[in-house]
Amino acid sequence: MADITLSGAPHSVGSIQSAYMAQVQRRRLYGGLTLLIFVILMVSGFNIADDRNAGGFWDGLHQIGDYPADVLSEAWEKRADLPGLIVKYFPALVETVNIAAVSTLIGAIGGLFLSLLGTRGLALWPRLIPLFRRISDIMRAVPEIVIALVLIFVLGGGPVPAMIAIAFHTAGALGKMFSEVTENTDLKPVEGLASTGATWFQRMLLGVLPQVAPNYVSYTLLRFEINIRASAILGFVGAGGLGYELRNSMAWGPGRFDEAAAIFILLFGTIVFFDQLSSRYRNRLTEGQSH
Repeated sequence: MADITLSGAPHSVGSIQSAYMAQVQRRRLYGGLTLLIFVILMVSGFNIADDRNAGGFWDGLHQIGDYPADVLSEAWEKRADLPGLIVKYFPALVETVNIAAVSTLIGAIGGLFLSLLGTRGLALWPRLIPLFRRISDIMRAVPEIVIALVLIFVLGGGPVPAMIAIAFHTAGALGKMFSEVTENTDLKPVEGLASTGATWFQRMLLGVLPQVAPNYVSYTLLRFEINIRASAILGFVGAGGLGYELRNSMAWGPGRFDEAAAIFILLFGTIVFFDQLSSRYRNRLTEGQSH
């Protein structure tokens, strides 16, 4: 009996090894075919898009630095006017930051309720958990610029459409992030509060939020950074703020490139400032760093 077992063991190991190698080769083959199909689709799609353009990509590639060079050269010639232009467009910068701040606050409140109502074990209406999760998916799937264009058509231009569009998208994005944090909360405080007759709002306020507040604030600050960029971009479609002024300056072309340069300086400095500020506070909240 022992001889039979020993003689059969090498055959069994060899068959397992050969089957494993065959499976590895099959996966490599499938991976290579997938990569080849992807490359073919990318090349063919690029060629089709290049043929449909007014000018070919390769023909105009050497001109890619012409516009930045014109802006920089004109801004350097009129560099004495840059401080005055920065002061001139500072109110537009304040409007952009206000759009980002208000939309982040509203979106964070919406994301908070979406996360709590869509988390198992915490939801007020457990049967509606899939509904709230799908609502969150839809809200973050629709780009801000699409919502802003629709709202501008209905409400007209200005900061309000931009604020609503960014808040709508922010609520969906933060709802997803918040729910991932909420799913890891300890339910014992919630159960203890429920045993004392606490309402759902009291259980969430006293049993859940103290556990997740640092991560919630961290994600909200991160989203605020993103929303500053989004509010500037939405200005290009008439949603007000610094982006609207930048579009006008760029549309006029030579002669107002110094204004475009001043707006670029304002926007870049603001983004860097809030990136550093929010990163510092996010590190203190999540890692306990004081410096």
